[in-house]
Amino acid sequence: MAAEAQHDHHHDHAAHDHEHHHHEPAPTLNPELTRSIEVEAPAADVDKAFRNVTRRYAKVARIPGFRAGKVPESLIKSRFAQQVRQEVLESLVSDKFRQALEAQHLNPVSQPQVSELQLAEGQPLKFKATFEVLPEINVEGYDAIKVQRPDAALTDEEYQAELDAVLDHHATVEPVEEDRPLADGDWAEISFKGNVQDLAQTVTEEGVENKTQQPELSGEDALLEIGGKNTVQAFTDALRGAQVGQELTFEASYPAEFGDARLAGKTVNYDVTVKAIKKKSYPERDDEFAKQLGNYESWSDFETKLRERVASRKKNALETQARDKMLDELITKFQFPLPETFVQQQIDARLERGLRALASQGMTAEAMRQLDFERLRAAQRDQAVNEVKASLVLDKIAELENITVSDEDIERELLMLSLQHREPMESLQKRLSEDGSLNRIREQLRREKTGAALFDKLAA
Repeated sequence: MAAEAQHDHHHDHAAHDHEHHHHEPAPTLNPELTRSIEVEAPAADVDKAFRNVTRRYAKVARIPGFRAGKVPESLIKSRFAQQVRQEVLESLVSDKFRQALEAQHLNPVSQPQVSELQLAEGQPLKFKATFEVLPEINVEGYDAIKVQRPDAALTDEEYQAELDAVLDHHATVEPVEEDRPLADGDWAEISFKGNVQDLAQTVTEEGVENKTQQPELSGEDALLEIGGKNTVQAFTDALRGAQVGQELTFEASYPAEFGDARLAGKTVNYDVTVKAIKKKSYPERDDEFAKQLGNYESWSDFETKLRERVASRKKNALETQARDKMLDELITKFQFPLPETFVQQQIDARLERGLRALASQGMTAEAMRQLDFERLRAAQRDQAVNEVKASLVLDKIAELENITVSDEDIERELLMLSLQHREPMESLQKRLSEDGSLNRIREQLRREKTGAALFDKLAA
């Protein structure tokens, strides 16, 4: 699904130290979605909160010269002033902020940025809280989008290519004993050296010279098929009819779209030596081979299931592309401001996936620290914006279409995650519930169901 957004609409406003906002730069918010409220609480509430926290400290404090639970409150206030104030701050500010939100029917999607805080015993509590809210989203006309259902029928050529790949994977390469030249269908084992021709060359007394230094290409015991679809035509032409031991010199020109960027659009001068002629032997297409390939009763059973598997893969790939195109049209059709909090969370999620991929490829933590993260974040922004927008559109459509996620859907997803992470279901569910991931999983499943249902509804 294209809209794999990581944000969660549910936020716990109680678990943060609100005074830290005086010292750290506040996260950027979208001005169009930014709201501020001024919150007050009477001095009596402040004094009660200080009294409750002080008494709790008095019961548990261990201070030399005083029995447990008998420490005077005046000593608690002087000895633990900072800790007491911090606890009062966290409980009272969060509590009063929540009450103010309920009274004004506001639903923040970011943590509040607290400023102008006044908190002291005998004085009213005062502070200002600034946060982002969800935009008003109007998706009228979403069901008028034109969606073309792709032709996902598997062709004989596509099936044959898959079957050939299976057979090729299990083929053996054996030397040809008879003394004869290379012919189409043979595999040539060669050693080679190649020099890429420079586009800027000069003519000297010794002949043509490259103006710039080009890397030399070389290889030993390389195998290539004479006349094979993956063999560059110049190699087939030069090697067809050659004998073992023969040395050949020729040039090969590569198309601009060639897969290897070093060779794309280049011409290379090759010196090649034929070392051996080989033939590929393919396994017999029989029941015994089918059983070696997996849980198949016969060769016919294997072919049937291979065809079904390849057809399903093609259908899923084409429908995913079509759904992504549908989402692109939806996010282009509907314009609304996005919470910057969500965009930054999505950039974080994309970066985290990228860094995990780099780590799995062997990049060290030290090398990662050298990366230009400001540039990397900027490069992720456009895609993150599209993903957040798509997720909000899908959330709105899910409401209109009454699409829900059942407990069975969640359980199925958790079972897959449990198998992937090799973690027992019970501990996985507990961990995901505690860190808030279960809500994100539920939201993501709902978006996926919505995208699939909308595609089925709109696809011609």
